[in-house]
Amino acid sequence: MRWIYWFGWTLFGSAYRSLFGLKVIGREHLVREGSVLIASNHESFLDPPLIGTLYHDEMFYLARKSLMTTPLLKWIYLAWNSIPVDQDRPDMTSLKTIIKLLSSGRRVLVFPEGERSLDGVIGVAQPGVGLVAVKSNAVIQPIRIEGAREALPRGSGRVRFTQITLHIGPAIRLTEEELAAKGSHGYQRIADRIMETIKAL
Repeated sequence: MRWIYWFGWTLFGSAYRSLFGLKVIGREHLVREGSVLIASNHESFLDPPLIGTLYHDEMFYLARKSLMTTPLLKWIYLAWNSIPVDQDRPDMTSLKTIIKLLSSGRRVLVFPEGERSLDGVIGVAQPGVGLVAVKSNAVIQPIRIEGAREALPRGSGRVRFTQITLHIGPAIRLTEEELAAKGSHGYQRIADRIMETIKAL
């Protein structure tokens, strides 16, 4: 683990445990070896580093380009393994980057909904996560976040020190039929399966 990543990992890990009473349920299901596509619901800006604290080595995240407003912020995000996403002009670049990382044995976090929930209700998954799952054939780690929205709601700059819980489910492995899926409908079915698994945790 590089020092800059270790610094953020230590800082956030300490904050989540001491300020938010972080609780982890199902830690025994955590896949620690090989390429892993981590899929989670999205409640808050707190979510990416929150899930990152579960692992003792580096992982990769998606981050909006609009967050990288200064050279310093851009350097920090990239140093913490963020993959820039242009939400104004979406293309396949970020998905190709994720597939390449997974194919090389790395760990990547995605939020299938594509955006933070406004009301805490888990939304509909986008087909892109199904495409990534098929093309990479990576193990899929489902995680449900609970309490992060209450701690830092979308559209609010006020942090509330409420408990956050992470529910970790057994790994998902695609069937041979699912791995042969093609087109948006096929990818959507896989994305829906992943999202339903997260909801059930």
